[in-house]
Amino acid sequence: MLGLQAKDFRLLLIVVAMTMLAPFILNPFPVNSAMAQFNAGYPDLMQRFVIFGIFAIGFNILFGLTGYLSFGHAAFLGVGSYAGVWMLKLLTMNVVPAILLSVIVAGLFSVIVGYVSLRRSGIYFSILTLAFAQMSFALAYSVLTPLTNGETGLQLSLDDPRVLGVTQVDGTIPAPHLFGASMRASYDLVLGGWQFTFNVGYYLSAVVLVLAFYLAIRIFRSPFGLMLRAVKSNQQRMSYTGLNLKPYMLAAFVISGMYAGLAGGLMVAMDPLAGAERMQWTASGEVVLMTILGGAGTLIGPVLGAGFIKYFENIFSKINDTVLHQWFGFMPDGLEDVVVFIVHPFIGKGWHLTLGLLFMLVVIFLPGGLVQGGQKIGGLFRRKAPADDSATRKQPAE
Repeated sequence: MLGLQAKDFRLLLIVVAMTMLAPFILNPFPVNSAMAQFNAGYPDLMQRFVIFGIFAIGFNILFGLTGYLSFGHAAFLGVGSYAGVWMLKLLTMNVVPAILLSVIVAGLFSVIVGYVSLRRSGIYFSILTLAFAQMSFALAYSVLTPLTNGETGLQLSLDDPRVLGVTQVDGTIPAPHLFGASMRASYDLVLGGWQFTFNVGYYLSAVVLVLAFYLAIRIFRSPFGLMLRAVKSNQQRMSYTGLNLKPYMLAAFVISGMYAGLAGGLMVAMDPLAGAERMQWTASGEVVLMTILGGAGTLIGPVLGAGFIKYFENIFSKINDTVLHQWFGFMPDGLEDVVVFIVHPFIGKGWHLTLGLLFMLVVIFLPGGLVQGGQKIGGLFRRKAPADDSATRKQPAE
């Protein structure tokens, strides 16, 4: 089906189900319940899930297949964002040209960065990519201010010389749209105590994620993907065969950079604003965490890692002492205050501490990431089923 093996087709169906049914899956608790704090089925957060999922899928094509660890992939995310905003300012508010330009500009920039950085391997490659990202970050804040608007960030304005389409609607900036459908348009569905929101911008991002995931599957299973795996396995031995590996490595780097540019373009489609902070090394480190946490070198792992991190970032950063006192209000006053005091450093602005602990636990006990955890759980059920069948067969006939 679609040129995929049965196993890969099942993975694709899982991703389709996860993205299309996200408003239901991420809202498991009624709105008025005490557990509604853990609901995450609203457009802004769901968009971050899928956009960073695309970013992580692209990064995994480079890191997961070749083993080359880039600490500068956020540069392509930022460049794509800037290109997308300029397209919205100069041409049209239709997001399709903005997204396409983001991918193209990020791809061209990744050719330059990759050509220089791939002259080295290992830690030297990582440092070179980090240097490019930090240089891009510094240039966006200083020398390239006419193009990036410095620390204020590049955004739409009322006097934009837009060639196609209107520049103002009732004295306000028009919203980005997809052939007339506003990216901000949402439709609410209330069933009992549950509320589900369906957003046009989210479903555009979800469809792009599905297509990006399908393309990643084809790359992983192609001869090109096998060549990249061989590079990761033993690059020196591959070189001894007489093959020139640089074109393969550069192609993987550029594809990965274009995925990052695609994610940057989708960010702009949802919120037409681009800032230099998207190029910072912390953004590059975040996508590394997502890929490793989900399972580097696996197909669905980066998507799971991106969703995992963005979900917990949202949940733990919203919790405060008031919420904790509501949760532990059933305890005696003295014990309640002690519990809140212990939990306080792990919530709100301290949620990174929680993320660090979760990351440590996954790396220690599940080196293959969340995918390995799912495989272990599935293995337990597979082993249990034959045992039950054999036990049934051994029972004497009555």
